[in-house]
Amino acid sequence: MTRVVEKMTQSLGHRGPDGAGSWVEAQAGIALGHRRLSIIDLSSAGTQPMRSASGRYVIVFNGEIYSFRTLRPDLEKEGYPFVGQSDTEVLLAAIERRGLKRALETVHGMFAFAVWDIQKRILSLARDRVGKKPLYYGWCNGTLLFASELKALKIHPDFDRTIDRDALGQFIQYGWISEPLSIYCSVRKLQPGTFINIPADGLPEAASMESYWLSHAVMEQAVSQPFTGSFDKAVDQLDELMTDAVTERMVADVDLGALLSGGVDSSAVVGIMQKNSTRPIKTFSIGFEEKKYDEAGYASAVAEHLGTEHHELIVTSRQCMDVIDRLPAIYDEPFGDASQVPTLLVAELARQQVKVVLTGDGGDETFAGYNHYAEGLAQWKLMSRVPHAARAGMVGAVGFVAEKSWRVLKPDNPGSGKRVRSWEKAAVKLQRKMRGWRAESPQELIANHYSRTCQPESLVPGSAYCRSNLTDPQVWAQGVAPLAAMRHFDYAGYLAGDILVKVDRATMAVGLEARCPILDSRITEFAWRLPDRFLLDRKGGKRVLREVLDRYVPARLTDRPKRGFGVPIEDWLRNSLRDWVEELLSVERLQADGFFDAAAVRRLWEQHLCHWRNHSNILWSILMFQIWLDSERTSGP
Repeated sequence: MTRVVEKMTQSLGHRGPDGAGSWVEAQAGIALGHRRLSIIDLSSAGTQPMRSASGRYVIVFNGEIYSFRTLRPDLEKEGYPFVGQSDTEVLLAAIERRGLKRALETVHGMFAFAVWDIQKRILSLARDRVGKKPLYYGWCNGTLLFASELKALKIHPDFDRTIDRDALGQFIQYGWISEPLSIYCSVRKLQPGTFINIPADGLPEAASMESYWLSHAVMEQAVSQPFTGSFDKAVDQLDELMTDAVTERMVADVDLGALLSGGVDSSAVVGIMQKNSTRPIKTFSIGFEEKKYDEAGYASAVAEHLGTEHHELIVTSRQCMDVIDRLPAIYDEPFGDASQVPTLLVAELARQQVKVVLTGDGGDETFAGYNHYAEGLAQWKLMSRVPHAARAGMVGAVGFVAEKSWRVLKPDNPGSGKRVRSWEKAAVKLQRKMRGWRAESPQELIANHYSRTCQPESLVPGSAYCRSNLTDPQVWAQGVAPLAAMRHFDYAGYLAGDILVKVDRATMAVGLEARCPILDSRITEFAWRLPDRFLLDRKGGKRVLREVLDRYVPARLTDRPKRGFGVPIEDWLRNSLRDWVEELLSVERLQADGFFDAAAVRRLWEQHLCHWRNHSNILWSILMFQIWLDSERTSGP
């Protein structure tokens, strides 16, 4: 048992390059392993696995408790005999003195941890409110396995590698695998804001799961208690909350910096950081040779205004493409967001200088920053005037015409590079504009926005509908206005399943810790109470956050249309990556693998080549599965 847990732990060395430890109680059949990234209390007093003062609890903890300095004095008054200065010890003390659920309700941070109760012989797994830190778990051949990444589980001799076709279908549809699913049938992701208690000798049915922070319930409560102050009062209160969240996350015993894109979110975080620092903050950004995707100049202007120590890297398409082969090992399961590439590159740039970075993640979901909110509200208002049956019929008719037009008008040689004429794609364009018209709720409308195909089963034969945060109305906010419903859907679905996965794996792959102040639950709960007019105006979303930013950075440096953090995948697939695509998507390869309908995939590829339709997102997902599958075949325990 000791040898296996040490080998599993070793596979996560990138997440914790500064130390390792294990704890085994063979009689109970429990083994805990930990890799340490030393951020707070660099001494041996912060070593894990860590045992509580009474000896009752043993914990392995991944993340940071930002509120540990405010929690510690009360625990000291209660007589807890601290031996070090780490946040892990504060968490362990809170569990021992107040119980697991109460401790989870009082701490603020990003975390995933396992704590073993020696007295009751119960293992508890817990995850932070938004899901910043990952936690996989599952029973394989009667053995409970859990870890921060799947690669550790795959080392165990009992691990079951059976691929979940339903999860694969959902991945192809959206580009990520949302909680609680994973690519494997035997493994699930613990939901954010949740903990699970597992008796030492218990089977899966003996485990009990409980939530200490349900995002949809919190949203519904926030809406029922709306903010009643003025807009200026909201700006003042948000500034105070942001300052508290940022300064809490600046606590570290190592050098820290920030990822700066030059947009509203990261600029606000860096502005507050610099105001509360006695020396220039180190900031990092990357740009691209392709001007359409390059925002380095915006970041540089913000950095110059704030007086940060700015570091910038302009990357080439070759550098980006060199990253691709590393993606399966970094992400462990298929992941189809192409911005994973620049995210990894900027993480590598930052790690050369610091061990911790603050980011602006969460601003769009929290403060309605995405363009699809305003567009979705307008579309939902229009759609609501038309009966659902009529809308569904219209979508079906347009889809039929679009399919027929391809069969009739498709080029003889789609790969010749010759573009189809604009009028030939009229039905396709109309189909794209109407893709959300089947929706029966604002959440379904946003789901359709992310959906890359309305029929994943046509691409992944044998796949079927499965419940996840993207598809299960039970985890959606109910009885709230359309904008609130959309924002919560993104918070529980897109943010947790895509954005936070992308950032965590990219940064931890290089031993860099990323902290997200805007995702502080106190900010989230405040933002959910705000009226829509405090969020959206003629300039777009994040109205109240933009006003806070104006106190630190002039609007002229950040006032521009919203753009994503991406790479020119559409053109690369047709040009520099074409041979690679042809190899992975050959009919022979697809048929031999048996996961995709080869003819359906080739149709997507042909339509993309001749500019009939931009299928870069769904093609990228298929390609990411293909290279992941290659790595799966060559890896083993």
